[in-house]
Amino acid sequence: MDFLSNIVQQVITVIYSFLQGIGFANYGVAIIIMTVLVKLILYPLTKKQIESTKAMMELQPKMKAIQEKYKDDKQRLNMELANLYKSEGVNPLAGCLPLLVQMPIMIGIFYGIRDFQYEGSASFLWMQSISNPDPTYILPVLSALTTFIASKQTMPAGGGAQNKMMMYFMPLFIGYISLTFPAGLVLYWVVMNIMQIGQQYLMDKAADK
Repeated sequence: MDFLSNIVQQVITVIYSFLQGIGFANYGVAIIIMTVLVKLILYPLTKKQIESTKAMMELQPKMKAIQEKYKDDKQRLNMELANLYKSEGVNPLAGCLPLLVQMPIMIGIFYGIRDFQYEGSASFLWMQSISNPDPTYILPVLSALTTFIASKQTMPAGGGAQNKMMMYFMPLFIGYISLTFPAGLVLYWVVMNIMQIGQQYLMDKAADK
């Protein structure tokens, strides 16, 4: 993971140097640019993962009905589930590979930004240094809010109680841990969520046509 985090830090440094060359040196802007680039590059994988996850969530009521009906017949249960996936055109494993590819990258970005050694000023907007937690709590609140919106977008109509509970719990958890994380890391999370929300909106809009 050190290899990936080092790459992330080098990318931030390169972008910062470019901004410095045009007279606008700012680490916060460098992190934003890097995040946008990463989300654009990973968009095909993100799209595949979101589509697969959403399809599986929409099948949950039918899956639960089959599981309840054939709970005492494992062989018939597996056969009926396989028939359901086939008839609905859903591959239950389709979302795994994109997630497996993205996870190391996301973890590398997490450690890369968290442990980044800023040279010179690390101020950004209202913050004196994004190497420290946001003293105003604005970014932690935004991290919770954008996480909630991103989760709600992928929640199918009539989602189960467990899914709804996670939709509220995860944003609160993210917001809570963001209180102690470096502001630069939380900035990355907020921008990533905003990109995710935008990409999901475009996907939903295209699906409605």
